[in-house]
Amino acid sequence: MNRLFLLLSLIMGVVVLTSNYLVQFPINHYGLEEILTYGALSYPIAFLITDLANRSYGKAIARNIVYIGFAIGISFTLLFSTNFADLISVRIAIGSGTAFLLAQLLDIQIFDNLRKKKKWYIAPLTSSIVGSTVDTFLFFSISFYATGVPWVTLSLGDLAVKILITLIMLIPFRLLLKTFKPI
Repeated sequence: MNRLFLLLSLIMGVVVLTSNYLVQFPINHYGLEEILTYGALSYPIAFLITDLANRSYGKAIARNIVYIGFAIGISFTLLFSTNFADLISVRIAIGSGTAFLLAQLLDIQIFDNLRKKKKWYIAPLTSSIVGSTVDTFLFFSISFYATGVPWVTLSLGDLAVKILITLIMLIPFRLLLKTFKPI
C-alpha cells in the first residue's frame, strides 16, 4: 500500500498543480473564451483518485492523499505560478486551496456514505458531481469576484465540462475496481 499511496499522492499533487496553472487560460476556440478554461479538463481526475483511494483504503487514507496532494500542488503553485504582485494570481492560489480542500473532503464523506449502494457508480458519480459543484463555485468566486473576469459564466462552463468528464471518469473507475479492492 505504501507505494500506491505515494503514487496516488504524487498524482494528486500534479493534478492540483496542473489545474491551477491551466485555469488561468480560457479556451480561445469556438467562442468558449468567456465560458471555459483548460483547468476544467484536468481537475476531475482528482475526484477519480480520491474515490479510488476511498474505496480501497477508506476515508482516513483518502484524506491523507488529499492533504499530501494539496501540500504538493499548492507549494509548487505558490513557488512557480503565483505572481505575488498580481492580486488575481494570489486570489487564484487562495481560491484553489480553499475550494480543493473543502470539495475533496466533501467528496470523501459522500462517497463513504454511499459506498454500499448496490449500483457501483452511485458513490463516485454523486460524490464527484457534488464535490465539483462546490469546488467550482468556491474557486471562481474567491479567485475572480469583482475583478472584471466573467467568473459566473466561466464557472458554469467549467462545471458543465467537469460533469461531462466525471461521467467519462466512470470508465476508468469501473476498470480499476478489480485493482482497487474495497475495504
